[in-house]
Amino acid sequence: MAAAQRVLVVEDEPSIADTLVYALKTEGFAVDWVSGGEEAVTRAVDSVCAAIVLDIGLPDMTGFEVCRRIRRTSQVPILFLTARTAEVDRIVGLEIGADDYVVKPFSPREVTARVRAILRRTSDRSERAAGTPATGFTIDDERRRIAFRGVDLVLTRNEYRLLKTLVGRPGRVFSRDELLEAAWDDPGASMDRTVDAHIKAIRAKLRLAAPDADPIETHRGVGYSLREVR
Repeated sequence: MAAAQRVLVVEDEPSIADTLVYALKTEGFAVDWVSGGEEAVTRAVDSVCAAIVLDIGLPDMTGFEVCRRIRRTSQVPILFLTARTAEVDRIVGLEIGADDYVVKPFSPREVTARVRAILRRTSDRSERAAGTPATGFTIDDERRRIAFRGVDLVLTRNEYRLLKTLVGRPGRVFSRDELLEAAWDDPGASMDRTVDAHIKAIRAKLRLAAPDADPIETHRGVGYSLREVR
């Protein structure tokens, strides 16, 4: 299974990165390495990776900020790697969306074991979710595809991010600002009407898949939510 899984290593110290890359490859993972936070965010958004090993002390931004930006659009598992030992740093990392935390100096075997453990946990969650069609949607994160009632939807990148946000929290009302933040790289450059236009396009594609369904609910003056559909 590991041979088909790709891990993104984000570490600015080449010697540490080399050790991590070697250890992960030895365990059968495919590995990409970047040294900066900005590139890490781009890679996480534009490419498929099963997990991210993320150093907190990066030259251009902190790993905390990288994690926050990735979490706007992706739930890819993140393992923090850091020299910080203070409990508050570990708590902050976990609270903003990290799945685990390893302190330097570390054992490469421990890192690979923790990556495997994270992937097992997330795989179990995905299988349980896939077996419970409470909304009629199935999300394939690795292929960046969403199906509705068994029909694959042809979505743009922003449509995918927007619909994934709604599907992730059925019944939860998202404001237009929240949806802009979740689905657009530069939400400040977009307008509320941009969200409305994308919702309209998504609804049209949902009708093609299931003409009798209207799973997205409009809350006038507020935003949108996803109905539970059976």
